[in-house]
Amino acid sequence: MDETPKGSRQQSQGLTPSDRAAIKIQQPRCIWLTGLSGAGKSTLANDLEVELHQQGLHTCLLDGDNLRKGLCSDLGMDAGARKENVRRIAEVARLMFDAGLIVIVAAISPFRADRDAARRLFTQGTFVEVHVSTPFDVCAQRDPKGLYREALAGRIKHFTGLDSPYEVPLAAECVINTHEMEPAQACAQLLELLQQQ
Repeated sequence: MDETPKGSRQQSQGLTPSDRAAIKIQQPRCIWLTGLSGAGKSTLANDLEVELHQQGLHTCLLDGDNLRKGLCSDLGMDAGARKENVRRIAEVARLMFDAGLIVIVAAISPFRADRDAARRLFTQGTFVEVHVSTPFDVCAQRDPKGLYREALAGRIKHFTGLDSPYEVPLAAECVINTHEMEPAQACAQLLELLQQQ
């Protein structure tokens, strides 16, 4: 059993993140998609990962809904739990980044301070915040999981955009409204941004 005390010295490793990225012949990135439930984050993240895979790049997709079934299954939906949810996702993303991967995160991550804390885990220029800015009414019409219907009926509390706030990014590297753009266009926009970087 590991009994490392909190605040102890970090264990050194024989390989650096640069070593791991070099063998993959790619530049690791963290592409963080944030937005309301139903905005299209997961669809866009999946499309992007498929495109990158077809280009021979090594990726890891961290979807907020999937992580809520495992790593974050013990967390609720209040503000403190949401903060911890994003912290855990960010720490896993950093581990995958250090392994040399292009990490794609799709998570509501409603609070600006939590997203900013995630950004600080990465070197400058390697964290790409993507605001999937699809409006609330469009997301509510889509309602792919029936969550808006439940929330509007008062059966779900702390629902982002309704009785829990969503803080819009102030300086996202990319803004995509999936109501105004076809999935293929949105994916192409992200790929172009990554190529420019």
